[in-house]
Amino acid sequence: MENFLTQTLVYLGAAVVSVPIAKRLGLGSVLGYLIAGVVIGPYALSLIGAQADVMKFAEFGVVILLFLIGLEVRPSMLWDMRKAIFGFGGTQVVCTSLAIAGASMLLGLPWQTALAVGMVLAMSSTAIVLQTLDEKGLRQGPVGRAAFGILLLQDLAVIPMFALLPLLATVAPQTHGDAGGHGGASLVAHLPVWAQGLSVFAAVAAVVGGGRYLVRPVFRFIAKARLREIFTASALLIVVAVASLMQIVGLSPALGAFLAGVVLAESEFRRELETDIEPFRGLLLGLFFITVGAGVDLPLVARQPLLLGGLVLGLMALKFLVLYGLALLFGAPKRGALAVATALAQGGEFAFVLLSFTVGAGVIGAPLAALLTAAVAVSMALTPVAMILYERVAALMDAAIPDVVPDTGDFDESEPDIIIAGFGRFGQITGRLLSSNGFKSTVLDSDIEQIELLRRFGRRVHYGDATRLDLLRQAGADRARMLIVALDDREKTVELVETARKAFPNLVILARAWDRRHAYDLLANGADAVERETFESALALGATALQKLGFRAHRAHRAAAYFRRHDRRMFEELRPMWGQEEAYILASRDAAQTMDRLLDADLHRMRPGDAGGAWDTASLDEELRERAQQEGAD
Repeated sequence: MENFLTQTLVYLGAAVVSVPIAKRLGLGSVLGYLIAGVVIGPYALSLIGAQADVMKFAEFGVVILLFLIGLEVRPSMLWDMRKAIFGFGGTQVVCTSLAIAGASMLLGLPWQTALAVGMVLAMSSTAIVLQTLDEKGLRQGPVGRAAFGILLLQDLAVIPMFALLPLLATVAPQTHGDAGGHGGASLVAHLPVWAQGLSVFAAVAAVVGGGRYLVRPVFRFIAKARLREIFTASALLIVVAVASLMQIVGLSPALGAFLAGVVLAESEFRRELETDIEPFRGLLLGLFFITVGAGVDLPLVARQPLLLGGLVLGLMALKFLVLYGLALLFGAPKRGALAVATALAQGGEFAFVLLSFTVGAGVIGAPLAALLTAAVAVSMALTPVAMILYERVAALMDAAIPDVVPDTGDFDESEPDIIIAGFGRFGQITGRLLSSNGFKSTVLDSDIEQIELLRRFGRRVHYGDATRLDLLRQAGADRARMLIVALDDREKTVELVETARKAFPNLVILARAWDRRHAYDLLANGADAVERETFESALALGATALQKLGFRAHRAHRAAAYFRRHDRRMFEELRPMWGQEEAYILASRDAAQTMDRLLDADLHRMRPGDAGGAWDTASLDEELRERAQQEGAD
């Protein structure tokens, strides 16, 4: 007990001293924790002993982090992010693994060992990346979404890697140890392959089924007791139980915690779970960073500084180049690609587990594994420094753009009729239509390159983040008649609508929606009306296609009008069911079939032979009545 209290005193004291100093110096809390670990570690002041047990405890911080991330990710969001996860993320893992394997072969490693090294070093640090992006304010934007998609795919890729790596063995596997605390902890490792697969499937099914049908009634029962500490204990119990179950069947505990979080993301207790577990996440993640810093082998660094430095810089440079190129390929702007590539250029915490596993499986020799472990730890420690360099480079990029001065305070004194947030390809069309009809608008945008381009065309756009309440007030939102939200960022669009509705209840808010799901979210958060950005353009293209296929112009436009009317009616009918995933899907199927029948009946009246597809006055009268009823309701 005395030793435990001493160790606790050292860890907490190091964190309390180093992290505020690092924050004051602009280095960030992550780098502060890492420096503290190096200082108190066995290779510096040696204030702590062997930290193997502490590392296992600290890794629970990563498990909690993945659980909290899962709570933020609804299944619908996963589907919306499929391109970032399976497209960008999958391509990154494959390309980075092959690039590192190629470089390793050039350094003289056999192809089996080189490929194993490539897969291990393709991983990035979920804990460090997300914590750093949080501190830099990049977590919720496009950079954060891209980074999250890659990190999630990497976590998923660990499972097949544990199956593939033993196939690359070049020496006899070692039988001692636990293979990194992963494979050896599995109670099903001795079973046949089919039985292991069945046990994994059963464990995942238990997590999903238990989260849906068992956990919620238990939480309701506990909530009625009104004991906050029991609710917190229950939340931790879920995380520990799921992590233990995943470890028993040979899967990553962090991945299991993420799955549990996703299952509970639709629960009414989601916010309460986040609030109760959040303090443990911060504390345990800090402990994890300290143990990573303490694990940096300083004698190895001193013996082979050039080799280790070359490995670290080579690893980070190679991953940066691959990530930057892929980000541009997947449509990210240069600055966003630069941020993603810089944030993910390090090795990850799963590399420590995979390296131990490869040594036990006879894939990588112990000396090489020790060198790679030190390189990964140093690369993780350098990530906050790399992000600071990124900010300097980004500032230089902004300064290199001529005549771009943040224009947040020089608003016209006259009251604007409309405030337009976001002046890209969507907002410009709306703004030009309104200004040509005599309405005065104030435009806000945060894309400096776009602002510079618009200024060359003589358009005045104010620089600033429209989600800031003080900037909205300064722009005249409390006096304007309308706010039009045309941002490119889905989350920021919802955030802005919610903020503006609470602060300016009399302001009419119109918003651009990416799709039907996004439109429902915006309406639920206070938008008066939404417009799906591709809906009208797709209808117009469809009408043009009908004309090219032989329809007369008025017949093609009338067919598009029928489709528009029935789609909007279905949109309103399904709106009350939004958020009830299964009920919404079933209702959508029925509504789509009904819409097809109604469209067929409407279009039947327009077919050739019926006055050559003349205007349908009965249908026109019906549409006019619907419009009158809608205007009366408004």
